[in-house]
Amino acid sequence: MAAGARQVLRERGRSVPGDVALVGFDDSVIARHMDPPLTSVRQPIEEMGREMARVLLEEIAERRPAGTRSVAPRQVVLPTELVTRASS
Repeated sequence: MAAGARQVLRERGRSVPGDVALVGFDDSVIARHMDPPLTSVRQPIEEMGREMARVLLEEIAERRPAGTRSVAPRQVVLPTELVTRASS
């Protein structure tokens, strides 16, 4: 998405980061190789997968009938990191 946004900004005569600061999400390989390199939010993808599997297995193990589950969904907050590069 950020690569597309950067392209549209260039087509409209705007510079990154001169006119617009651009920040992406997920810190993909593309982010590091864009021109200028993209500032991005990095998420712990592998840890997210492990936590999702753990929560799912716990839900399956509880085997409560439908309608008797707790109203409040479980929440897991994992750390993120802002990777500052030349686009902001």
